[in-house]
Amino acid sequence: MTAIVTDWRALPDGLKGAAVAIGAFDGVHRGHQAVIADAREAAQRLGAPLAVVSFDPHPRRWFQPDAARFRLMTPAQMARAMEPLGVDILYLLPFDAGMAAMSDEAFAREILSGGLGILHAAVGFDFTYGKGRSGSPEGLRRHGETLGFTVSVTDRVDDPGGLKLSSSAVREALHAGDMARAAAILGRPFAIEGQVVHGDKRGRTIGVPTANIGMGDYMRPAYGVYATRTRLPDGRMLDGVASLGVRPMYQLAEPLLEVWLFDFDEDLYGQTIETELIAFLRGEMVFDGLDALKVQIDADAAAARAILS
Repeated sequence: MTAIVTDWRALPDGLKGAAVAIGAFDGVHRGHQAVIADAREAAQRLGAPLAVVSFDPHPRRWFQPDAARFRLMTPAQMARAMEPLGVDILYLLPFDAGMAAMSDEAFAREILSGGLGILHAAVGFDFTYGKGRSGSPEGLRRHGETLGFTVSVTDRVDDPGGLKLSSSAVREALHAGDMARAAAILGRPFAIEGQVVHGDKRGRTIGVPTANIGMGDYMRPAYGVYATRTRLPDGRMLDGVASLGVRPMYQLAEPLLEVWLFDFDEDLYGQTIETELIAFLRGEMVFDGLDALKVQIDADAAAARAILS
């Protein structure tokens, strides 16, 4: 299991001396995975733990507090995505005023060398860091020579099919409802994780009880209906169909993910579940009453079952 560490100060020796990949890593997509693979190669060569250095909140949120929601995953999802890549430690460092004001040299000296005691840093070709984005991969390599760690730079990774492997490309695919393209960039389906909350329970009146999850800081994919797979806390994976959005027929103030889990009748309130959006079925619609809505939900469920089978 990947351990999450949320500070760089006063760490015990067992949490220091790693080969690290550094970056925002929102999505842990295939491009990110290439940087982590380079760090893993160094870790094996050096006999060191493999770690990732990332930030919470995302630096973009700090510098653009009024920007639209854009996150692709929670910290827990990030750690789980890194586990099969062999990552031992996720340093999820607080991005605050002090971090934002740090020069590139201070970041390398105080955090990477002094705090984490790294042996190697792997970064992407377009990596920048430090106040005013003054730091570059080459600059980090020079700092490493002084401070006692090596640096590798991962070249841009191109998909044979022409996909751009970036977090922004994932967001573009989600905005368009192109779940296959998003999954191809990520290397897995896009998933929303959250605690099941009480809704208005209208679905129960038509035999469609849903598990409802707020969208929080997640970016807003295309609003509409999706074929889904949901992971329960006990590890079970259940097929389903979900509505994501503001539900124009019964307007919501904030977007909600409402998942109908097929062939399931258990209480999930207060539990944390993760729902993969497998395929976009249709956009949001307004219906002439609950009967018409139920007919469409049945059609959506049939379409979801066909896709998921």
